Amino acid sequence: MDLRFFALLVSPLLASAPATAQEPAVAEAAQADEVRREEVVVVSASKLESTLVNAPATVSVVTGGTIASSPAHNYGDLLRSVPGLNVIQLSARDINLTSRQATSTLANSQLALLDGRSIYLDFFGLVLWDFVPTSPAEIKQIEVVRGPASAVWGANALTGVVNIITKSPRDQVGTEVSLTGGSFNRDGGSREAAGSGEAYGGSFRISRAPSERFAWKVSAGYFDSDPFSRPVGRVPVGHHPLDPNLPTGGAAYPVDGPGPPGTAYENSGTSQPKVDARLDQELAGGDRLTYAAGWAGTQGIVHTGLGPFDIQSGSSMAYAKANYSKGALKLNAFANFVNADAPNLLLPDPATLRPLVLEFSSQTYDVEVGHSTVVGARHILSYGGNARRNNFDITLAPSAKDRNEFGAYFQDEIYLSRFRFVLGGRVDKFGNIDKAVFSPRVTGMFKPTPEHSLRISFNRAFRSPSVINNYLDQSIFAPTPVDLRALLPIARLLAPELVPALSAPISLVVRNVGNRGLKEESLNAYEAAYTGTFKDRTTVGIAVYQNDGNDSINFARLLPSPENPSGLPGFDVYLPSNAPDPIGINTDGIPVPGALVGFLAGLPGAFGGSIVLPRTVSEYLNLSGLRQRGLEVSIDHAVSSRVTLSANYSFQATPKKLTPEGGQIPLPTGEIGVPARNRFNASVTLNTRRFVGSASLNHSDRAFWTDVLTPEFDGYSNGYTMVNVSLAARWSDGKLTTSLKGTNVFNQTIQQHTIGDIIKRSVFFEVRLSLP
Repeated sequence: MDLRFFALLVSPLLASAPATAQEPAVAEAAQADEVRREEVVVVSASKLESTLVNAPATVSVVTGGTIASSPAHNYGDLLRSVPGLNVIQLSARDINLTSRQATSTLANSQLALLDGRSIYLDFFGLVLWDFVPTSPAEIKQIEVVRGPASAVWGANALTGVVNIITKSPRDQVGTEVSLTGGSFNRDGGSREAAGSGEAYGGSFRISRAPSERFAWKVSAGYFDSDPFSRPVGRVPVGHHPLDPNLPTGGAAYPVDGPGPPGTAYENSGTSQPKVDARLDQELAGGDRLTYAAGWAGTQGIVHTGLGPFDIQSGSSMAYAKANYSKGALKLNAFANFVNADAPNLLLPDPATLRPLVLEFSSQTYDVEVGHSTVVGARHILSYGGNARRNNFDITLAPSAKDRNEFGAYFQDEIYLSRFRFVLGGRVDKFGNIDKAVFSPRVTGMFKPTPEHSLRISFNRAFRSPSVINNYLDQSIFAPTPVDLRALLPIARLLAPELVPALSAPISLVVRNVGNRGLKEESLNAYEAAYTGTFKDRTTVGIAVYQNDGNDSINFARLLPSPENPSGLPGFDVYLPSNAPDPIGINTDGIPVPGALVGFLAGLPGAFGGSIVLPRTVSEYLNLSGLRQRGLEVSIDHAVSSRVTLSANYSFQATPKKLTPEGGQIPLPTGEIGVPARNRFNASVTLNTRRFVGSASLNHSDRAFWTDVLTPEFDGYSNGYTMVNVSLAARWSDGKLTTSLKGTNVFNQTIQQHTIGDIIKRSVFFEVRLSLP
């Protein structure tokens, strides 16, 4: 058994116990581990402190040193170099990421945490990264669990976890002020004539530890950016990579500026103010209390399947939390408050003919308890649970009011000489799911030496249906008008009163509704991995995985057929018996009466009779799943105490449709996105007394997207290679730091999603003043 690792794990459990002769050995082992390269300590894999080589899941760590030297301007840039993590940026503020499968707009399968507090928004199932109320300079490290983690973290850790861990006030005593500003290129898109865009920001932090009992900090920041350029012209015409008979592309990119409704909108930048406060209180016996609260605002565009929404200024997220710890016992409570107003920039509301508006307000209250204990010399047991209450007020889901969630987990880590096993699981009961959900984890590990481990594991994870999945109730105009002007000669003869309605393309009304009978989306994950360190300088990681999804929650484009004229269960189509009146307006603003449907349905077959127009109702359904397979290889090498090198490669096979289970609805090929097949990242970092810098490269193959509006907007994003550099100089014994940071320095035209903005070269200058 690796006694150093066991000592590291049990030291929190012994922290509040009476002193024994074993404690000096524990402390010496922990100190020895800290200087070894592989002994980066993580907590996200199992809510227990563990080293990377001993973690029961594949974890990547973005260290504070990497963050300090990185040229990244946002969390997308910062996390892009993590193997297996698909990251896309669609606008100045819109970032989405997913582990080990294609990501999308409104990515909803990756749980995100800030110091263990969920920042995943349950109402829509997404993370708004600009709501994270902390400056990158305050981050200790970011831990990324590259695979399912519901066995510990519960719902919505379907594909993984990103846990942002901040520094304590005592770790950064002093005062710090920073200012940053720069510009970015906008050639080759809608803003080319406007010249380069500008962005600027600043932050302030003061931390104090006035006594051994108390330490506190207050921080604030602001960031503002002009809009990027949008693509112009049309989405390239092609076909779905999994079915050459499915045409894609051809839609015109909306004009960036004034234009007819549905065809144009003005692109937006972003503004993001933030403020945060924290107080740590040390109690007798090693107990600790931590209090924190913060507020973050945002403004800018978020892309969705219904097109872009413009989050208005004044939208915000606030939180408050309190944590208590006594050795291994931890009690945490938090509350999140989110309020936002976001009109749709393309789709008008059929009832008002004004922009469709998404207004939402949600409150989340969560209490969690966790504990660990050592049993004998071979078991570390960890267990705990949480209760959560969500309140909702959402214009797109007026029937949604609240939801209760309860969960409990148990895990046994077993140590047998060179072998280790992890057996655990979690049970969750959600108010919107009929049955409790069990998420098991089984891991077997072989350690030929303390520095090397071979691991095989099985995990099951799930995602709960979001409030929008369950309660959506909104009518919209179909994104693509239907042109029936070829029927005008027949209308003039048989129904002259319909001629005005048919004289221009018709925008049909589509009513979209949620499905309260949805089951949870699940994923079974199988993984084989190796982690090892050589001569305390080089760490190598290899992971091979297979993820089988099931009961995918999807708002699918399922078309009627002669065998199934109504589409699928839960879908209605325009028929004389159920057609609303009117069913839409034509592009000249003339209402289209429901009688038009009866007229069309009564036409002889030779004239298009018995046709079925787009449905009046669409809803979310559970569909069959996909199989994702891939390989990830990484290497980190310390050339010296000043220079480090890292590189990683990710291969992702083309997704494979799984055979539907009995009675299950097949997942339509047209709904399947295809991630980049090959991705490669490399970096070199310099850290001396006077200079800090880095150079990095991010390469991604092309990817195929199917998650916005209609198939006319589906298509590929081109592959790209992004080169980034930064260099910082320290002055006056480190009190003053000046930095020059550049991303995409070779000015490649990068569009990371088929409807995403164009990302070109950016150059920023930063000044940071640090005082005791």
